Amino acid sequence: MTVRVLLALALLLSLITVPADRAAPAAMATPVARTTGGVTLRRIERIAAVEPLRTISPKRIGRRLDRYLAGRRSGPVTAMVKDLTSGRLYRYHPGERLITASSSKVLILMALLLKTPWKKLPGGVRRDAEQMIRASDNHAADRLWLRIGGASGLTKAARRFGLKHTTGVPGSCVDLYCWGITRTSVDDQIRLMSALVSPRSPLKAGERSRVLDLMGAVVDGQDWGLSAAACRGERVALKNGWLKRVSTGRWAVVTVGLISGDGHDYAVAVLSEGSPDVGHGIATVEGVARQIMREFRRCSA
Repeated sequence: MTVRVLLALALLLSLITVPADRAAPAAMATPVARTTGGVTLRRIERIAAVEPLRTISPKRIGRRLDRYLAGRRSGPVTAMVKDLTSGRLYRYHPGERLITASSSKVLILMALLLKTPWKKLPGGVRRDAEQMIRASDNHAADRLWLRIGGASGLTKAARRFGLKHTTGVPGSCVDLYCWGITRTSVDDQIRLMSALVSPRSPLKAGERSRVLDLMGAVVDGQDWGLSAAACRGERVALKNGWLKRVSTGRWAVVTVGLISGDGHDYAVAVLSEGSPDVGHGIATVEGVARQIMREFRRCSA
């Protein structure tokens, strides 16, 4: 049996044995570019022949991140990357529960589309959705937050998407935007991103495509974050978040989304708190994303 076939069979087994409560692997996933079709043996052999899968070393990545963050004197950071094509994944401090900041706007939109398809939404609501994702408009988010039912509506949608650690914050919030101080885990964020490319998602294909289109067209100046870890030619769909905590005067900075290219879809989430300014936080999450993604694949020159 050739090495190519052995690699193909190994990849096929990894696809079959990914736990059901995690995001769907490529056998059930639609790439960010919205092409269709499952993973066939022929495609597996092609991937294995052209690009043998890199072995992920959690200890090596963890040591590298520890050194990087120690030098930055950052607050708590948690991160996760999952290759939705092969099932390979890496988690950094997954037990942390940090706030979403504006990245929660993706869940708000997905909750909205669970209730009403995009084409049936009033024009003003569609404009709010576009501004909320592409320009991170807070007033638009406030209006859609009320439209989905506030904290209870967000929590209900979170459970529909399989999120276990994400619950809406009710009442009057010290940091103003209740949706922005929603606590979450990187596992939940990866589940949510995976739901945007999986036919098993509660969202229909057309609604998933709409969300991805908006995340792939954020305005200039808001396209930082995980995009810094993308190789030339890869497609990026993202939502970033940044929020200054009134209680501490420090910044929470978050980047979540998908990187797609060369037959692989990577779901990425990096959450941080405690940065002295937003620029420091952006550099931190970008650095973490780059450190992890270089372990999954190398960018061609």
